[in-house]
Amino acid sequence: MPANEPQLRIPGPTPLPDAIRDAGSRQMVNHRGPEFKALIERVVVGLKRAFRTENDVLILGCSGTGGLEAAVVNHLSPGDAVLGVSIGSFGDRFARIASRYGADVTKLDAEWGRASDPAEVEREIEAMKAAGRPPKAVLLTFNETSTGITNPLRELAAAVRRAAPDTLILVDAVSGLGAVALETDAWDLDVVVTGSQKSWMVPPGLAMVSVSKRAWAAAEQAEMPRFYFDLAAHRTFLEKGETPWTPMISVLFQLDVALGMLEREGWEAIYQRHIACGEATRAGLDAMGFRLFADRRYASDTCTAAWLPDGVDWSVLGKELRSRGLVLAGGQGKMAGRILRVGHLGAVTVDEILAALEILEDGAAAVGIDIKRGVAVDAAARAAEAVLGTRSRAAVADEALATTA
Repeated sequence: MPANEPQLRIPGPTPLPDAIRDAGSRQMVNHRGPEFKALIERVVVGLKRAFRTENDVLILGCSGTGGLEAAVVNHLSPGDAVLGVSIGSFGDRFARIASRYGADVTKLDAEWGRASDPAEVEREIEAMKAAGRPPKAVLLTFNETSTGITNPLRELAAAVRRAAPDTLILVDAVSGLGAVALETDAWDLDVVVTGSQKSWMVPPGLAMVSVSKRAWAAAEQAEMPRFYFDLAAHRTFLEKGETPWTPMISVLFQLDVALGMLEREGWEAIYQRHIACGEATRAGLDAMGFRLFADRRYASDTCTAAWLPDGVDWSVLGKELRSRGLVLAGGQGKMAGRILRVGHLGAVTVDEILAALEILEDGAAAVGIDIKRGVAVDAAARAAEAVLGTRSRAAVADEALATTA
């Protein structure tokens, strides 16, 4: 990352590697021509490998929220019973989308900072069935950046299948897929949505959606209105290497390059890198004396939330950190002004996390927070070493300096 650029450590959009920035400056091509056909076909093949699916994968020109709206309106009808399982702000949003289009949504809310309990999900489905309202769909969040939690998605999906084998499982994987292991087919997920600006290292503008055979069958009966988000139209046009509407060509250029970079790194290595960055962030915050917000058993490896100390104004701390070259996120919804959030997804390294923690330590001390000085980077480096089996370059340099001092 160039020295004159701030460290952008929010849960998205994420920093862009130079090769991906360069790809965005390419000249346009005809979106009904052979160059674009080759591009989108190549990208879809790469996305299928990332989603771990043989299902259709479609690319929409919108944010992740648009992808979630597409997941709802293509597969449900007004009045359909839906179970919205929420662990935070984005789970609430998913349920609101379904309600806005007329679905009969039952909410199952976990305490913010906690994961969903598969047994509770199963019990709620059974209760809905007993009341004569078997759910047509269950809405699940894979990774909730408002709280820093990754749900046990495999177990949640299995609970849904035990209670209601034919119920659709619609998944918000916007901030998790591409950084945390997810198996679309093996976990029998019907619709999975992600967004380009998160783990994929490209700008906002694309939602990528996988659709199962079960979901396509439901779409044939669904009566919610859709036009721009009509997934059947996207599938029809994709068969000839096009999109129904003018696509975000530059962002597709960038996604093509990003997928190549990610596959060269290897998905298992990517998952380990994110685990290391997550563990480093949590260890560093903990060493400084920040109280972590999320249940450690389900702590996200893409975003970490921590309580602000009593009496600390987030706007003051955030401004101080920005002046020092670090951009973090504050809380959302009912956590606004109460927590800070550190994003560590996409093009992120342990070294960058160590640098961010050093700035956070200095900035926190500057606004009067009583923290433990000089321990965050060492604790973070040791946590990353435990994951990766080797110290980061920054930690090795620190050791060398200490030896020669």
